[in-house]
Amino acid sequence: MTLENQLIGKVFYETLLPPDQTAHPVRLLGDLYQEEQKKDMPDVSHIRFAQGELYFHNKDFEAAIFKWENINNQLEPWAKKNMGDAFFELGLLTTAEDIYKSVHTESLVLKTEIALQLLSVYIEQGKRDEAVNVIKGAVALNPEYPNVTGLARAFFEENGDWGNAVELAVNEAIRTESLEWFDVLKTYVDNGRAQSLPPVYFNEALAVLHRVDRARFEAFAASLWNSYKQEGMALSWQMTFDQLFLGMEASRTDAWHELSALYKDAYLQLINGQYYINELKGVMPNLLTNWLKITDSSHAMFASAAVLAWHEIFPLSIDETSIQDAETLVYQSRSITNGVEETLQLFEEIVKWAGNNDLDVGNRIRWIVKELSDLQTSHLLVAGLPGAGKSSFINSVLGEKVLGPAATSTVVMFKDGEIASINEIEDNKVREIEGLAEFHERTDVRKQTHSRAAVIDFTLQSPFLREHGLAIIDTPGINGTNVEKVMTCTQFADSLLFVMNVSAPFTEQEQDILLQIRDQAPNLPVHFLLNKMDTIYDQQEAVGIVENTWARVKEYFPRAKVFAFSSTYESKAQLRELAEFIKENFSTRNIAEDRTGKLLFFVRRLIKQLLEKRFEKENGLVESIQWNEDMKVKLNGAIHQLNDLQEEKTRTIKKSYQQTKNEIKAELLEKIPELLRGCTDVISEDSNFRKIHLELNEEMNNRIQNYLDTTVLPKYYSALQDWIAFAKEEFNESQNYLNELSDGFNTLYGEDRMSLECDFKVLDDWRRDSDRMTRGVQLEKVNILLRFTPQQFLLKSAGTLLGALSQNRTMLQTRYQTFLENEDYHDTAASIADRFLLQFDLFEKSLDRDVAIFFRNPLDVLNHAVAEAQTSIETSRAALENMRAKPEIYQDPLTLFELRLRQYEWISVAGR
Repeated sequence: MTLENQLIGKVFYETLLPPDQTAHPVRLLGDLYQEEQKKDMPDVSHIRFAQGELYFHNKDFEAAIFKWENINNQLEPWAKKNMGDAFFELGLLTTAEDIYKSVHTESLVLKTEIALQLLSVYIEQGKRDEAVNVIKGAVALNPEYPNVTGLARAFFEENGDWGNAVELAVNEAIRTESLEWFDVLKTYVDNGRAQSLPPVYFNEALAVLHRVDRARFEAFAASLWNSYKQEGMALSWQMTFDQLFLGMEASRTDAWHELSALYKDAYLQLINGQYYINELKGVMPNLLTNWLKITDSSHAMFASAAVLAWHEIFPLSIDETSIQDAETLVYQSRSITNGVEETLQLFEEIVKWAGNNDLDVGNRIRWIVKELSDLQTSHLLVAGLPGAGKSSFINSVLGEKVLGPAATSTVVMFKDGEIASINEIEDNKVREIEGLAEFHERTDVRKQTHSRAAVIDFTLQSPFLREHGLAIIDTPGINGTNVEKVMTCTQFADSLLFVMNVSAPFTEQEQDILLQIRDQAPNLPVHFLLNKMDTIYDQQEAVGIVENTWARVKEYFPRAKVFAFSSTYESKAQLRELAEFIKENFSTRNIAEDRTGKLLFFVRRLIKQLLEKRFEKENGLVESIQWNEDMKVKLNGAIHQLNDLQEEKTRTIKKSYQQTKNEIKAELLEKIPELLRGCTDVISEDSNFRKIHLELNEEMNNRIQNYLDTTVLPKYYSALQDWIAFAKEEFNESQNYLNELSDGFNTLYGEDRMSLECDFKVLDDWRRDSDRMTRGVQLEKVNILLRFTPQQFLLKSAGTLLGALSQNRTMLQTRYQTFLENEDYHDTAASIADRFLLQFDLFEKSLDRDVAIFFRNPLDVLNHAVAEAQTSIETSRAALENMRAKPEIYQDPLTLFELRLRQYEWISVAGR
């Protein structure tokens, strides 16, 4: 045992004991102490140190402390450390801590022991931070010290300090290259203890493990991969790991099954639309290079196709060596994936994305993809020139006369089904066709009622189609204007049966068309049907025509076969021969492989259409903004015109009303004085001149009231009706103008959106008001002769004084009559007119409001249209700015769809 181990275990005293002694060590050390004291220069420090150890072991801690306090030799640091141990055992933790900290030594072992003892003190004191610092210091100081790293690991794990636990495991794994520590680290990662650390933190550990044990390297890398994937740090991890792994030695000869699968998952995750292209450009090249470097056989084709697809979309981003390696793998691999299923999934994802971005995917391409996904039915395209007998041939196959004698104008697919149905499929709608009559109407080339882009899905019960798993695609007779329709169908068909008239088979025109078809679809099997054989009566001649035609056909289509047919021979034998012909020549291909290629064609077409729609949408937004700006100008102009019209009509109608009212008022001012002067006939010599003024005043009021009721009001009523009729004409004129205005706007809108209807109920209100105002006016009695004027006062006084004398009556009569005839009644007439016209004045004040009510709806409609135009402008401008500010939001998903499409295209040619 070394001295340090003796000091650690407090058994240094054993080195001082004589051998073979049976006495108690305390007694023996006491004897040694006495012997040392007898010397001239005694040195008892080592004996006192040993005595302290014995006292400590016997739990006499105070005696031990006493012994260790006076150690002055090289054992002094150990003595202080032991004093700390004694105070710790006594429970005096603070004192123990102070003593431990006061020890100064160069001994690495002693420093480590003090650190471990301080750890115990801090644990007892509950000082977690201090405990962490001291154990980390011990590990950093002397990691080789027995069990110090194990103690640190246990402490961190017990306290849930996973950050320090992971740090310890990483450092020790790197330092020791111990697989045990790498296993501990992997356990931490698997349990989610390392998710807060950046991926670069593990680079050195990964590099060491790759050199030490590649199997464990793969397992540890996979653990980190899955951990960061769950925490949303997949991109950061991928960049970090791939940069590291790129410089590591690895090859496909090693079994990298787990990493290869993770690379595939990561690749698919990165291109699923969560990330922009600019983000992927910094990740994908290294990812694909590494994946290709270690891919296993189950992922080799997928990885190599991914590399080649990325290289085509983003040239020069992957080194040429990897590109060549990927090409070799593709051509050496054999496709074992379900290309149809994967392509359909890609198509559905594109459709879903388009829907989320307010883009329509036409019904026609949806229908085509749906039909192509049915691998149990082969699509036979039947084409030919007009007059070749194509329709009669199809009728013979279907077993009923479905196609009429007229030339068809659209593509029709006939397929077997339990429930008969006919549907015309256009991009924006699907229309059900009711019966053959309407079908003939819709397909008659002379009627041209169908959409040029439509296709008709015709389902009927057909034993021949069902038995042979066929669907027949009928095309219009080929002429100079509809070749494109046939060309489009070649990508939808599995094979082509070209119908020729036996009277002129394989003409130059037919050759030109067929060569165009071959250029468009070089892999499409082409065979020929020689129709109308019944027109050749000589059998030998018929055989000669067939052989000659076949010989000419084989010059251009060496694999093509020719079948002689007559629609007039409705024999089962002929159909059996046709069935055998179809079976031999149209059923030998790998339909799943072919359909994958066709589906990929239509997926590419869809991506192209959506990309074009993006530019159409941008241009549409620009046009929408400009159109709505123009509409705003026009609408605001219309509003100004309408306001001017309202002001004009208000002035005109009010002026007319005022003219009527003023005429009535003038008449009142003229007629009332006449009525009052005419009251002289009430005065006679027999009148009671004492009360004559009262009688005259009453009579005057009665005559005025009677005049108003019988003359003025009827006349005023009639005048108001004329005025209302005039106002109606003015309103009608305004409405006609507004109708023309709304028609103009509706023409611009392209729909009957705007209706500028005025409120003619205003006229009804005026009629009711005119009737009410002219129904009767009861004025308060006016004091015409009861006012206190000098002349009236003299007359009243004279009547009172002289009225009783008969000789004075004639004089009083004359005086009163003269007074009435010469009196100025203008003020009285004006007062009566004002009272009479009061309600008519109030009515006049409401005319501005009433005319405004009449025009209120058109103004509201126009203002609402302006608001709608402004909203549309703002919405379109925001959308346009967003599209231009972040074009990657739209373009990047389409680029990634194209990337996946190109990858599937590479897979589809694997091994060829």
